[in-house]
Amino acid sequence: MIAAYLRVSSKSQDLKTQRDAIQRLCKARRERIDLVFEDRVSSRNERPQLNALREFIRGGQVRKLYVFRLDRLTRGGVCEMLNLMNEFRDHGCEVESIADGFGFQGPARDVVLAVIGMCAQLERAAITERVAAARARKEAAGEAWGRPTVISPEIGERIHAMRRHDYSIRRIAKKLGLVPSTVHLWLSRNPTPQTDFLLDEKFPAGNA
Repeated sequence: MIAAYLRVSSKSQDLKTQRDAIQRLCKARRERIDLVFEDRVSSRNERPQLNALREFIRGGQVRKLYVFRLDRLTRGGVCEMLNLMNEFRDHGCEVESIADGFGFQGPARDVVLAVIGMCAQLERAAITERVAAARARKEAAGEAWGRPTVISPEIGERIHAMRRHDYSIRRIAKKLGLVPSTVHLWLSRNPTPQTDFLLDEKFPAGNA
């Protein structure tokens, strides 16, 4: 079978670019994708679809795997890149990258993979540094960090009313179709004398 693996770092991002590029190449080669695995999670977190793909490969069921770039598989550095690619090769799976522009066969294979793995690791480090710098700038300016809470004035009034009647944050969120952390964050930013002392439930900041 031929498989494709696609990954973006969050649920809000789109897989269309990766999917379209793989489909165009397969159409040009008159190949058909039998299995598609899609993760919407950062490479540093558990990736359930990648784990499922690896089970298929270990079972000898995948002879070719398409990815948009190798960093979709891992950004864990040279060792992780080489280990993963060797695992695929040892089980008879050939990996095809759309955008990297290199082949992964021949005597230079490990050198090419090492360079790509190092670049992916450096890019992840750069992203982490940029996010940390942006957060520091916002917090230094007294601005809130994270996604804004999308709560209208009308919903805000309902939140305050339910809170005054001793509704828990979880119960409010369930009734209004919100995430508990969103309700908690909104209340912390919009306190009243009747509700600010009630913020005793702990939720992570943000909308998710």
